[in-house]
Amino acid sequence: MLYTESMDNQISSSLAETPLRSAAKTISYRLIIIILDFASIYFFTRSVGVATSFVIVSNIYTTIAYYIHERAWNRIDWGKK
Repeated sequence: MLYTESMDNQISSSLAETPLRSAAKTISYRLIIIILDFASIYFFTRSVGVATSFVIVSNIYTTIAYYIHERAWNRIDWGKK
């Protein structure tokens, strides 16, 4: 049996992530980062207010940066089939 581009497309589509899986991964990653950010800032400042403020502000700008990063990579064909 010859390996064809059609077979390659079938394999690629079967390995593609669903939007739900991507959302679950994003949420779990953000929760880990929130916990680590809060713990590290609290460790240095011993202030719940400062740590909470940092986590809120940090997650706003990093989420925006991540979105811009993803959109930029979406325009790059390298690594796509």
